[in-house]
Amino acid sequence: MNCMTALQTPRLTLRPFSEDDLDDLSALMASTDFMRFSLGVFSREQTAGFLEKVRGRDREGLPSQFALVFRPEQKLIGYCGFFLQTVDEMEELEIAYRLDSSYWSRGLATEAARAVCDHAFDDLQLSRVISLIHPDNIASRRVAEKNGMIPEKETVFRGFPAIVFGIKREQRNGR
Repeated sequence: MNCMTALQTPRLTLRPFSEDDLDDLSALMASTDFMRFSLGVFSREQTAGFLEKVRGRDREGLPSQFALVFRPEQKLIGYCGFFLQTVDEMEELEIAYRLDSSYWSRGLATEAARAVCDHAFDDLQLSRVISLIHPDNIASRRVAEKNGMIPEKETVFRGFPAIVFGIKREQRNGR
């Protein structure tokens, strides 16, 4: 199955990014709330580079990030999907998400992450996925836990403390 088939949840469409998303994504990635627990806000040029990397993985048929569209408003509110990461010298596929702060505390990140996790196991037939979460990011920790992920270890990732949350395909039925 194509890695970047659009996914639907009750309130969201998760679709491949397009060039037309640059303006909206640039506004999001310039927000300190949106980019909290990361390397900091992005310029338009940095966002364009991020978008090109994501679209390049899409073109190669590799798991990547989905544009997160809030269906009632047809508005791009963030992203959720996959990043290929090297954690403690091991290659892992991470489910990562970022959401416009005006949409926080509505369960949307959980809804999106669950759809991406289901896609990972049901469609892509992956055996395991992780999420890398800063210890102070309580909201993201809750999203991972609601998605059936369990904290496996603490590490340092790109100079920041991180908790590795993981789930294997055979564990997901218990969530």
